[in-house]
Amino acid sequence: VQLQASGGGLVQPGGSLRLSCTASGITLNSYAVAWFRQAPGKEREGVIVRRSSGQSWYSDSVKGRFTVSRDNAKNMAFLQMNNLNADDTAVYFCAAGNPILSSWRDSRTYHYWGQGTQVTVSS
Repeated sequence: VQLQASGGGLVQPGGSLRLSCTASGITLNSYAVAWFRQAPGKEREGVIVRRSSGQSWYSDSVKGRFTVSRDNAKNMAFLQMNNLNADDTAVYFCAAGNPILSSWRDSRTYHYWGQGTQVTVSS
C-alpha cells in the first residue's frame, strides 16, 4: 500500500497550487482523504479532510481557500489551495483513514500516509 503526494513547489503570496495524492494497493474512495502539514519547528496539523461521502471538514485557517477533490477512476485525490500566504508554508502530507468529527485532526486516525511534498509561499 502506498500513497504518494506530489505537486508542491514555490508559489507567490496570493497564488494557487494543486497537490496530488496517488494511491496504490488500496481503493482510495473507500477512505476519507486528509491533508496534514508540518511547518519547521511545529507539530503536524490536520488542515482538511474529505470523507468518501463527500463531506469535508476544515481547519479554520484554510476554510474558504482549500478544497479536496477526488478522481476515483485514477485512484487519486487533490488538494486545491488558493490565496496562499506565508503561513501555509509547510511539508504537506496526504493520509487515508476513517475519521469521525472528533478525531479527524488526530494523525493516529489514519492508516496510510504519503511521504510529503514541500510547499513554500514566498515572494
